[in-house]
Amino acid sequence: MNIPDTIDRSRLPRHIAIIMDGNGRWAKERGEDRVYGHYEGVVSVRAIVDACCAIGIDYLTLYAFSAENWNRPKAEVDALMELLVNTIRKEVEDLRKNNVRMHVIGDFESLPQVCQKELNEAIEITAGNTGLNLVLALSYSSRDEMARATRIIAEKVKKGEIDTADINDQLVQQHLYTHAFPDPELMIRTSGECRISNFLLYQLAYAELYFTNVHWPDFREQNLYDALLNYQQRERRFGKTSEQIQTTTRPDHA
Repeated sequence: MNIPDTIDRSRLPRHIAIIMDGNGRWAKERGEDRVYGHYEGVVSVRAIVDACCAIGIDYLTLYAFSAENWNRPKAEVDALMELLVNTIRKEVEDLRKNNVRMHVIGDFESLPQVCQKELNEAIEITAGNTGLNLVLALSYSSRDEMARATRIIAEKVKKGEIDTADINDQLVQQHLYTHAFPDPELMIRTSGECRISNFLLYQLAYAELYFTNVHWPDFREQNLYDALLNYQQRERRFGKTSEQIQTTTRPDHA
């Protein structure tokens, strides 16, 4: 895999988050059913996972199925769940061999039992891996995630386990699905849409946002490298001045 020399390996984001958009539109442009686009999108997932492993990314979060996606036609939802199961079964051994550790965030219990089983097995099989952390956002809603965290914190206050004065940014983060991961530094969305769509709203507070017109089934290594080069051209100030950034280190939470 030829990684461009123009990419500075010392300035890579630790965590990349991707909204994989455009599968249906890609298929329609080719006169195919939307589901065909989802199947082709898996090819892009494999390519980007391999590229992230090769270049040294620590965390990759993929918005695979949102809570709102349950509202799509039943036939499409059923096909997506079947695709998820088949893909996990097919890819888990390669993930293990390639030192990729898999995680899942979202309303896990709302997924079909067969999906839960395959995902749990994949998580267990890859648990000892120390390379790329691949995070699948499934049946995920950021607003629901924050409401869930609020309920847990409120219950702890009610039980006297914590005081309201203890509630701060760090405490909230500890109760999110992503508590074990650093916040994304780069968020990529494909297919020309320029919105976040209820994805990691809290965690993306300091992320650089990159939007591309490329549909997800066409997104490959070079497109990822383009996003990384764009990211490295930006100055991440976190509220400070350019002069301050040159003499201080980046905040840990960013």
